[in-house]
Amino acid sequence: MMKRNEKFAFVLILLFFVGAVSAQNLSWEKVAPGVWKTTIGVPEKFDLLKAAGGSPSVPGLTSMNQPGFPFKKGAIMGRTEDQKIYLRFPLQKDEQVFGFGLNFKSIFQRGRVFELHMDHYGGKDNGRSHAPVPFYVSDQGYGVFVNVARYIKVWCGTAVRMDSPDFPEVRDRNTDKKWSSRPYSDAIEMSVQATGLEVFVFEGPTALDAVRRFNLFNGGGCLPPRWGLGFTQRVQKLYNADDVKAEVKAFDEHQFPLDFIGLEPGWQSKAYPCSFEWDKGRFPDPAGFIKEMKDQGIRLNLWTNPYVSPESPVYDALKPYYGSHTVWLGTIPDVNIPEAANLLGEQLKKSQVDLGVSGYKIDEVDGYDHYLWPDVATFPSGISGEQMRQTFGVLMQKLTADIYHQCNERTYGLVRASNGGASNLPYVIYNDYYSHPDFITALCNSGFSGVLWTPEARSSKTAEEWLRRIQSVCFSPMAMINAWASGTKPWSFPEVEKDVKAMADLRMRLLPYFYSEFAKYHFEGTPPFRSMYLEPGFSIHPEEVEGKVDLNENPYAEAVRKEIKDQYMAGEYMLIAPMFAGEINRKVVLPQGKWFDFYTGQYVGDGEVITVEPGLSRIPVFVKDGAIIPMMKAQLRAPKAGERIDLEIRHYGTKDGTYRLYDDDGETFNYEKGDYSWRELKIERSSSGKIKTTISKADKGKPDNIGKVSWVEMTTR
Repeated sequence: MMKRNEKFAFVLILLFFVGAVSAQNLSWEKVAPGVWKTTIGVPEKFDLLKAAGGSPSVPGLTSMNQPGFPFKKGAIMGRTEDQKIYLRFPLQKDEQVFGFGLNFKSIFQRGRVFELHMDHYGGKDNGRSHAPVPFYVSDQGYGVFVNVARYIKVWCGTAVRMDSPDFPEVRDRNTDKKWSSRPYSDAIEMSVQATGLEVFVFEGPTALDAVRRFNLFNGGGCLPPRWGLGFTQRVQKLYNADDVKAEVKAFDEHQFPLDFIGLEPGWQSKAYPCSFEWDKGRFPDPAGFIKEMKDQGIRLNLWTNPYVSPESPVYDALKPYYGSHTVWLGTIPDVNIPEAANLLGEQLKKSQVDLGVSGYKIDEVDGYDHYLWPDVATFPSGISGEQMRQTFGVLMQKLTADIYHQCNERTYGLVRASNGGASNLPYVIYNDYYSHPDFITALCNSGFSGVLWTPEARSSKTAEEWLRRIQSVCFSPMAMINAWASGTKPWSFPEVEKDVKAMADLRMRLLPYFYSEFAKYHFEGTPPFRSMYLEPGFSIHPEEVEGKVDLNENPYAEAVRKEIKDQYMAGEYMLIAPMFAGEINRKVVLPQGKWFDFYTGQYVGDGEVITVEPGLSRIPVFVKDGAIIPMMKAQLRAPKAGERIDLEIRHYGTKDGTYRLYDDDGETFNYEKGDYSWRELKIERSSSGKIKTTISKADKGKPDNIGKVSWVEMTTR
């Protein structure tokens, strides 16, 4: 008979043997330039990449450097056990990790435990969010993506294995002040209930390169129409055609920019669940109404959710494709089945898109648990309730985006749920949460995960708060006021109306810059709005993290040791530092290199922490030395196809500068056939100080929508 200690030893040996038998010797295959893949177990037929349907942008990937596979052989481990997949990825001691989806409170992900689970955001960064993207990027210059449409439990540098190659020193809490309840962990570990999955590794050499490669592998970022980057107002839920016309008239009377109007649930005859048909009482002549709006340069975007009312004209036709459960007693079409997607798509096309509607706001595809289908739900395609939960928002994005692509008409819309692989789909995430500071953190985080986020403005308690929110909105992927519930107008606070209008005008003036940055998102994978931790010259240094730097000697170290989540980069050259209600001044952390005030051109600092007091009318904006910012005149609508615009090209600092300005028709997908142009803007100083400015010509037969050009030297000497 075995003694107790012998039994214990035997159990340990047995457990080790079972674990070893189920562990895989991972083999990595290079599947695209700088992209590597391994397979663990038997991957499921449906996954995140299949839901998004993107194809790698080979030209973009090929143009990047390829430093090689960033891990040592055998460093990543995976095994199957208990019908689960277990993954382990190594971490260096001084390594920081970013990403894992749309987080609202945290930038640094190391030291956190969470489950990546599609849901309405509940105010906690616990993995439940509108975009629980299983992609993370390291400041060591690589990225990792787990391609599985399942909930994923993540221990991000929290657990310590007995066989850890870098086991921490055991300390005595009674006597050692360095004892910690959270000892050092050298790995990210994950658990997934699945038969198998794919893991992709993206080379750097920088964190930004890894993010770019991730976006390009998924087709590149979306390229919105020009009008999508203008200004939008979402009207109250029961507005009728006359109410909308009056809204547009009021905007014009206030000389406030407006490119598209968002209609909320009242446009439909039935909502929650939806009919996908116009309400003939509020909109008796949809085609005439849409045409009248378009003739004034106003596009229409329609709210909907994908739950089918028994009174919808497609209800009966979709019956073979419904899931087992309902949402608000509306049926759930399994749009993973092509026939179901075609039936629903044809209804949208016939009733709305063919009439001239320009886009959608896809609501309620995220959570909560108490109104969405449970995980026990079944769907006729064979995917599980869990898989549908993780991807329904992406499937609806693709369904609607495909309609517009077939019409050769670009769209730009809103959605409440997205996931990995969807960077090429033309949608911006929004939600019902409303913390202004957390909105900015989400904007920072969006750039790590291949999604877009808008810090929309809805209502405010004070004029100050309203202006501060509008300022942030104007430096985001979608400049939107969402007044579906409040009825708020840009001029609702008369005391700041002039400043609100000035910000909206600035948004319109910056359209050439923002449009070019979105083109870089599409062709090069660079997020147009992104965290400071993706910016060269802004990094975390080990000695600063560990507190080894005298903060009195290096004030920059104090800032870098904290999460910098209230400032971000907008495009190649601009640093945005939002102000929040009640703030008179704030600190801004400047990356290495000279930086200048956007409004005045004055020098502000180099690799240091500055304190600014901008006043109420301005949001702090800074630009790099040598920055070139192309701007146009403020106008009420974004430029139409073929409309020539005059440019004011600003140059900041003392360095020579270059900028690549993008141009196409702004509305169709003809750019996919090569119908676009890049123009190089350049400024040089001779040894004698003489300035030479040049702008390259568009290639013959390529779009050329540039009128007169004037150069402005912004630097004060």
